[in-house]
Amino acid sequence: MSKHPAAQPSVLVTPLSGQLLLSDSLLNKGTAFTEQERDEFELHGLLPPRVATLYDQVWRRLQVLRGFATDLERYAFIRELQDTNETVFYALLTQNIEELLPIVYTPTVGAGCQDFSRLFRKPRGLFLSMPHKKRIRQILANPAFDHIDVIVVTDGERILGLGDQGAGGMGIPIGKLSLYTACGGIHPSTTLPILLDVGTDNEERLADPIYIGWQCKRARGAEYDDFVEEFITAVTERWPHVLLQWEDFAKSNATRLLDRYRDRLCTFNDDIQGTAAVATGTLLSAIAVTGVPLTEQRITIVGAGSAGCGIAGLLMAAMVEAGLSAKDAAKRFYMVDMDGLLVEGMNSIVPFQRPFVQDRSVAASWKLDQPGGVLLADVVRNARPTTMIGVSGQPGAFSEPIVRMMAEINKRPVIFPLSNPTSRAEATPQDIEHWTEGRAVIGTGSPFPPLMRGGKPFKVDQTNNSYIFPGVGLGAIAVQASRITDAMFMAAAKALAAMSPAKLDPNGNLLPPVTELRDISVAVARAVAIQAIKEGLTPDIDEDEIDAAIAAKMWTPRYLPYRRGS
Repeated sequence: MSKHPAAQPSVLVTPLSGQLLLSDSLLNKGTAFTEQERDEFELHGLLPPRVATLYDQVWRRLQVLRGFATDLERYAFIRELQDTNETVFYALLTQNIEELLPIVYTPTVGAGCQDFSRLFRKPRGLFLSMPHKKRIRQILANPAFDHIDVIVVTDGERILGLGDQGAGGMGIPIGKLSLYTACGGIHPSTTLPILLDVGTDNEERLADPIYIGWQCKRARGAEYDDFVEEFITAVTERWPHVLLQWEDFAKSNATRLLDRYRDRLCTFNDDIQGTAAVATGTLLSAIAVTGVPLTEQRITIVGAGSAGCGIAGLLMAAMVEAGLSAKDAAKRFYMVDMDGLLVEGMNSIVPFQRPFVQDRSVAASWKLDQPGGVLLADVVRNARPTTMIGVSGQPGAFSEPIVRMMAEINKRPVIFPLSNPTSRAEATPQDIEHWTEGRAVIGTGSPFPPLMRGGKPFKVDQTNNSYIFPGVGLGAIAVQASRITDAMFMAAAKALAAMSPAKLDPNGNLLPPVTELRDISVAVARAVAIQAIKEGLTPDIDEDEIDAAIAAKMWTPRYLPYRRGS
């Protein structure tokens, strides 16, 4: 079988030849195989005669990519390239990250998940289906997975803001792991996307004759929990030191699964903790613009699910670090869900929301737009928030009257519509800019066109998790951390904020450009590694060894000379 070393040697040895070599996406060079390699590996006639360079191949693929009419076509093309030649794929992605990030991930990946069955060409990762529960260990035992460092797993129930996509949710782990490699340098052979196929409640998918998943209603309750337990037990037996990232699980499962397993293996939930870290880092950066210190912030979060409460939890911890008591910090959060402001006595409160529930007396004297519930407009008018964050998946939730109120209350209102994909954003940056007369400090979850400020284009800050999770993973893997803690995410958030252009120029962006994601990931990795050492979660390693450990784990896409052998 082929060898896919995590650290690149000077020469790569493989027993594969001919079509078998060309069909291995990690080893295939395509037209870049040299004449000598074509002799040695029996490739003459299987390739056109011209010998190309990696630069030639990337340039050719980029021209084809730019020729497509839609982003979904570009997504399908680049996914097929990944399954054909991963070196070209990652060279193309790393060299054009700003252009291609919206294609390999949000927003286009959402459409890719919805259309996953039609676009399906070649298996990637593992589909672990409910009927194969007793075969999970056997499936994971495949020698091809001997060197796995990172797993991203989903059950497809809450894909971005698009809901249950069943097996189509596999597009998310594939996309996330692409960014682990492109931004964090994790070798692609050490990554494994996994879909827990426990069925779907999406009637359109169930009725689709080409749907590739298990065509049954979604398993729930004990049946679901037993399947996840079987999976986690098998993973920890197979890879005792693996990093496992949970992705796009529904509110009812996301927090409780994280709580159940976070002390059994090195694991985190990016929707909860990664989103919290990037939002915290971006808000810390915004303070340089607004001048309102963290201890004086009043924060309204629209969408009180696992992501919204994750953001509130990390921001509350940052407020406590800055000098507030936990009780006083909690009072500065106004969580608004589908039933309005979360207050004591509501029947729908779940445990992870409880720290941020306001006392019912808080709104007792407020003049409400309508009786029976405290809506977002009521909160903005009466609580006078300095910051409004959206993770609701409800387009239009930040309406013109509400945004204008924020601008009346604050000289520089902080408004972050973070829901993905673009179609689910609570408001567009263009509208927010117009309604606040250019005074809002804006961060979005998906990419948007630049704004015009002072007659010049101003790039909208994309408060995207790709600023955080590749570095968190890289740092944890580099120092072999046994666990991922909230303090590590706080360290990641502070590392991101430290790189904010706004620290030097209040008129600058809150976040560094995505073209610097590799450098950002290294800085985040270093902060995470230092924190892991402080918490005693690593083997014997000193802080002065961290940089070398991180560098040793970072792969750059390039071709090595090949030699045939066992």
